[in-house]
Amino acid sequence: MSKWFYRNYDIICSLIDEKASVLDLGCGDGQLLQDLKKDKNIRPLGIEINEEYVVRACEKGIPVIQSDIDFGLKEFKNDSWDYVILNRTLHVLKKPDYVLQEMLRVGKKVIISFPNFGFWKLRFCFLLKGKMPVSKEFSYPWYSTPNIHLCTIKDFVEFIKNKDCKLLDAFYLCGRDANFIISSFPNLLATEAVFLLTGKKDVYS
Repeated sequence: MSKWFYRNYDIICSLIDEKASVLDLGCGDGQLLQDLKKDKNIRPLGIEINEEYVVRACEKGIPVIQSDIDFGLKEFKNDSWDYVILNRTLHVLKKPDYVLQEMLRVGKKVIISFPNFGFWKLRFCFLLKGKMPVSKEFSYPWYSTPNIHLCTIKDFVEFIKNKDCKLLDAFYLCGRDANFIISSFPNLLATEAVFLLTGKKDVYS
C-alpha cells in the first residue's frame, strides 16, 4: 500500500467507534476495512465493482458484494449501518448526488474523502500550460481518465449545504504523501479532504 494512503486511513480510523458496523463503498482490495477490523474490531462489509479487487478483499477475510454503487443501496434498510464510507471514489461516480443521498439514508454517519481539484499546483499547471493537469492525485491523461466528476473542496461544501445533512467534522490534508493536516485556505492548499456527515439530527460527533 502506498504511503500516500496512511494519513487518510488514520483519520478515517479515528472517526469510527469500536465494534461499529461499517459499509465501505468502492472498497478496492479491502485494505481500509482490514485495518479497521484490526484496530477497531468493526463489523465490515465492502461493495466493489472490480472483480480482481473483490477477490483480493475476500483473501483478506473481508466480506464483499460485487456491485455498482451508482445503482444505489436498495438492498440495505434505513439506518442499517453505523458508518458508510466513500473513500477516494466520489470523483469516479456517475451519480454522486444519488450515491450521497443513499449513503445518508443507510448510514447513521457518512465519511467521504476525495482529492481536491482546487489545489494550487493543479491551478498553476492549468494556467501555464493550458492543459488538463496530471499529478499524483490525478494521474491519468484526459483521454483515459476514470475521473468524471472532479470537484474542489469549495464545490463539495456548497454541494452539501443543499442537502438534508449536517457537517460534523472536516480534515484537510497536504504535504508530500498528504501527511499533515492544514487549517488555512484548504481549497487552495489541501490535496485531499475528509468529511464526516450525518443526515440524522440527533447524532453528534
